[in-house]
Amino acid sequence: MLQKICKISFLPLLLCGVILLTSCTRTLGYGILFWASENPSVPSGTVLRVYIRSNINRVWVVGTPREFRTPEQQMNRFEVPISHLELVGSRRRALERAENFAPYALVYAETLQDGLPIRERPDNVSRRVYRLREGDVIKIIRPVSGQVVIGATGEPLPGRWYRVLTQDGTAGYCFSYRLRLFEHTDGLLIASRDQGEQEAYDPDLERLLSRTWSPESFGAMVNTHRLNLNDLSQHWNFDPGLETGTARIRTADIDRTFSYTQIRSNGSRNWRFEGTTLQMTLRNENTLAVQFTEPGGMLRTFNFVALHRQVDDIILQETLRREALFRNIYEHGPEFTSNNFGTLTLAENGRFTWTGNMLLAPQVIPASALGSGSIDMSLFLSNPFAQQYSGAFTMYFDGVGGARFPVNFLYTLDPHGLRLEHAPQTSMDGLTVARRASSPLVIFFFRSEREDTRTAFDFPAPAGQIAGAEWDIADWDDNFDLFGFFDMDLDEDGIQGIMP
Repeated sequence: MLQKICKISFLPLLLCGVILLTSCTRTLGYGILFWASENPSVPSGTVLRVYIRSNINRVWVVGTPREFRTPEQQMNRFEVPISHLELVGSRRRALERAENFAPYALVYAETLQDGLPIRERPDNVSRRVYRLREGDVIKIIRPVSGQVVIGATGEPLPGRWYRVLTQDGTAGYCFSYRLRLFEHTDGLLIASRDQGEQEAYDPDLERLLSRTWSPESFGAMVNTHRLNLNDLSQHWNFDPGLETGTARIRTADIDRTFSYTQIRSNGSRNWRFEGTTLQMTLRNENTLAVQFTEPGGMLRTFNFVALHRQVDDIILQETLRREALFRNIYEHGPEFTSNNFGTLTLAENGRFTWTGNMLLAPQVIPASALGSGSIDMSLFLSNPFAQQYSGAFTMYFDGVGGARFPVNFLYTLDPHGLRLEHAPQTSMDGLTVARRASSPLVIFFFRSEREDTRTAFDFPAPAGQIAGAEWDIADWDDNFDLFGFFDMDLDEDGIQGIMP
């Protein structure tokens, strides 16, 4: 009877032992160690057996491989930060993953520049996810393809993009130009500064460094909707040079670089670039003043703005707008004829041919210009002209030896054809037609396919005008004074009479 009781009592203990043993040996799978462990000393790239994941403590509990065990160790397991290990699954898959990782398993990198960014993508305009300090150590995971990084000289920088990992678990991409790569097998790995050395988080600086700063003139162009694509295409800007340690000011007036060690706050949204005279001040959310002192002691200041859209997107939208303007003129023709000034024919690609325009040479069209060229829709109208004209453009006439001769015109489209008015250089403020000529030359071209509807009159040119200029009056208002020379009465069919 006693023997039976003992057998019955032993069974629960045996079951508990089996359950306990089973629960202790059950694993989640196998993983790859990305950051070397110091206690025990296990190098990165090692395949580890994973037992537990603790989301509370943010660690894995893993087994210590036999080759890394020491007599002093009482436990054959240790903890690894969750970000330092990748759980793969089966042992076979983990070994395959370790083989692929092997070329960079022991490779780390030291940061040679304060402020070097780790980015969301391998692109130096991508969002920054981490800001390194000089001397920080990061783990190299693998090389990746990414955007070419251009240095202060305008040439591509030597180096490549890497997928990297910080000791505290931030992953991203970093360009290697300001990194020193090295191998680490065992021993103490100093991965970052002491907590007391870390600079306080500066949200204004972080936001400033994440934005693209364009010259103040770019902002004025965008606000007035009068864009000079030649300037915009230069991509002038202020670049703090986080990837290179070299800040650069590049505008139409200056191209200057400053090699610095770190960016330090002077307080009140002002920062200095250590080792240089360069400083920057955030005047408001979208305006940045950049200052430096010339060797002679003169202080120079340049203002930059953060645009709401990327410059390339602004250029694209403006290009499409100009193409639409030209297409509107082209589809209105594409062939236009004047009794006195020949035939103007447009092509879909923006080219033109203009034959029979001898009366305009050399006062308007240079005598050496050929009868072909291209049309550039880059001109703008001042506010008083916006209601009177459809727009303005420049006709670039071809010349011998690749020469080009620009001639500016205001233009108006009407049901009968195309009216051009010459806008000499005295009419221009930059790319804007700001005023009419003192003696305007107006030429009317009829749409060639509407020959049956033509009504045209030739009048003596006003003083200072080219003899024989042609004037269209088909849709002018009644009793309109033509530059003070005569009045006209119009009815629905055209001219009713001419009164001196």
